[in-house]
Amino acid sequence: MKSSDLRTPLARARGLGSAHTGLHHWWMQRLTAIALVPLVVWFAVSLVMMSGADQDVVRAWIGSPFVMVLLILTIVVGLHHGQLGLQVVIEDYIHGEGRKLALILLVRFVAVLSGLAATVAILRIGFGG
Repeated sequence: MKSSDLRTPLARARGLGSAHTGLHHWWMQRLTAIALVPLVVWFAVSLVMMSGADQDVVRAWIGSPFVMVLLILTIVVGLHHGQLGLQVVIEDYIHGEGRKLALILLVRFVAVLSGLAATVAILRIGFGG
């Protein structure tokens, strides 16, 4: 630290960082959490209503365009929310930039791959494949 730097430690720390990318991450985590509330409630109520239904009824339910969209949205938003949360945990508790980057990329890859697999499965069931 230079002797001519009269700023407080907090003022010096505020000048560092990733150009407010943390704020975007924070907002995305909050928005996905808010979006998941009605989606998860809808999904839970739907599961209760579908309990005891046979396979043909469930396939017909999934085949509804509205239901397909909501199912895919629930999965994609849920995976994105989970990936954001895991990224924060990794950034906070994993030391070593290489390991941190590798784990974040792995979590993103698994989230994207899982989202694609779930989307394909829902579309195949919905379209009778």
